[in-house]
Formats: sequence, structure tokens, C-alpha cells
Amino acid sequence: MNITDIRIRKIEAEGKMKAVVSVTFDEEFVVHDIKIIDGDKGLFIAMPSRKASDGEYRDIAHPIKSSMREELQTKILDKYKEEILDKETE
Repeated sequence: MNITDIRIRKIEAEGKMKAVVSVTFDEEFVVHDIKIIDGDKGLFIAMPSRKASDGEYRDIAHPIKSSMREELQTKILDKYKEEILDKETE
């Protein structure tokens, strides 16, 4: 499965969430609402989630293998830095 498109929507409001991302796989399947969060240890991604009846948030969609999560996070954050952060410093 290949990542064929990444679309980033910057969040203008103050806070830890910096952007919302949609990722397309093989030009056939898309996952919306992946969040870019600025945490204590730097930027990371959070998969789309929903609040369960017990008050906990559970991912709706997520990679099963850690290697896929790492690839997804690397590609999303690289694109975010290229499109958003680099333009802010110009």
C-alpha cells in the first residue's frame, strides 16, 4: 500500500493541534482527520478517533504495524514542514 497524496489543513487557533491531514492510499482509499499535534517531545500524528461511552477516545483507523505508523508519520510531518513551517519562516 502506497501513500499517493497528503493534504494538510493548518489550524489557525492557538493550542497543541497544528493541522488536520487527509492521506490517500493507492489513489483509491482516503483517511481523513489525522491530527498533527505539538507535544512535549515535538510534533507527532494522532489517528482519527471517537469518544466512547466510557469517556475514552479510541482510534477509528490506525496502522497495525509500527513500521507503517513510522512511515506515515515521517511522510506527513515532512510534508507539514515543507508546506507550513518553511512558508512561515520565509
